[in-house]
Amino acid sequence: MFQVKFWGVRGSIPVSGPEFERYGGNTACIEVRCGDHKLLFDAGSGLREAGLALLEEGVTDVDLFFSHCHYDHIIGLPFFKAIYYPRINLNIWSGHLAGKMSTRQIVEQFISPPWFPVKTDICEASLNFRDFHAGDVLRPRPGITIQTFALNHPGGCIGYRIEWQGQILSLVFDIEHEPGTLDPVALELMAGADLAIYDATYVDDEMQRYRGFGHSTWQQAVKLATEAGTKQIALFHHAPSRTDHQMEELEQAAKAAFPGAFAARDGQLINL
Repeated sequence: MFQVKFWGVRGSIPVSGPEFERYGGNTACIEVRCGDHKLLFDAGSGLREAGLALLEEGVTDVDLFFSHCHYDHIIGLPFFKAIYYPRINLNIWSGHLAGKMSTRQIVEQFISPPWFPVKTDICEASLNFRDFHAGDVLRPRPGITIQTFALNHPGGCIGYRIEWQGQILSLVFDIEHEPGTLDPVALELMAGADLAIYDATYVDDEMQRYRGFGHSTWQQAVKLATEAGTKQIALFHHAPSRTDHQMEELEQAAKAAFPGAFAARDGQLINL
């Protein structure tokens, strides 16, 4: 079983309300299941619900990978209930700040006063911190190979290419493209992938206004997927102001351009 579940698909900040019910308002958190192995990518607000589901299932061993540590991608970490249970063994991986800050430093600085009422010494789970550099190949569990890539984003970001039993899942977030060019890193990440999850925060008409913010568009996602031979592409990291109606229009336009495109939704489950 190679399975993807979206626990959070929004970017920048969580949102709520009747205009955001269908696509969801939690920030970035993706669960990947490779057989019996559970991998989580990013610790946005969606991590809270992911953690509750894992505890209910009785899972004891989990790997959590950070793409980077901007607030929207780590805000759920203190509310990931699993870190407070002694039966949990959690490996936490990061590489976007390699040589500048370790994974342990990231977590311990974020979960500490004045940003949070307590320090990580309250956590009863076994927390194992794993540092790597972009370009390293990770093998977190038997049979799982993960290539890592440096993405174009302020402060750095890691893209992940996960291979399991001959299938490929590509995680391409957060990334800013240069108009008129196809990012060679994104192309390599997405080449022949069964599914690529791509940062589509904006649309092309918005890019000039948000130049330098570190994000991309669904139009660029389609161009990359077409060139890279990607089978399906999940649009991800939706702008916090993008309502369900606007998301539906965006998704329909993307599907018309690339039949394998769809806009990811909170709670959505994909079998590869």
